[in-house]
Amino acid sequence: MATNTIPIYSRAGQVSWGTTLTTANTAMDGTGTVVILFTAGADGGRVERVRSKALGTNVATVLRLFINNGSDPTVATNNVLYAEKTIAATTATQVASTLTNELPDNADISAFPLVLPAGYRLTATIGTTVASGLRVSVIGSTY
Repeated sequence: MATNTIPIYSRAGQVSWGTTLTTANTAMDGTGTVVILFTAGADGGRVERVRSKALGTNVATVLRLFINNGSDPTVATNNVLYAEKTIAATTATQVASTLTNELPDNADISAFPLVLPAGYRLTATIGTTVASGLRVSVIGSTY
């Protein structure tokens, strides 16, 4: 069986984000209302980190990340729950920054970098409805 003995480097950086998350999705299978955050290119992709920032005052929630195989995300067998991050409640203010929530974190350091096959996607949901929303961004690259 042949193996790759030469390091593979990314071809181009990729920074992406989805629409603002505001609506709860309690499905644990990646179905329902999801936001596509990252799509791997024709030769695959690599996700280094995922960051979320509150856009104002929000109740606490959980951010859930799913790997989708590039097919219809409304079909549960096309998705797998990959990582979760507790997001603390926030209050809008003009004198202090809101907490940056980032994956990987100390609780799940081995989750990233995440290498995705061609066409695979990283999607996101939140567990409770929030007033101002969360904006989630992905820092990665394509091969």
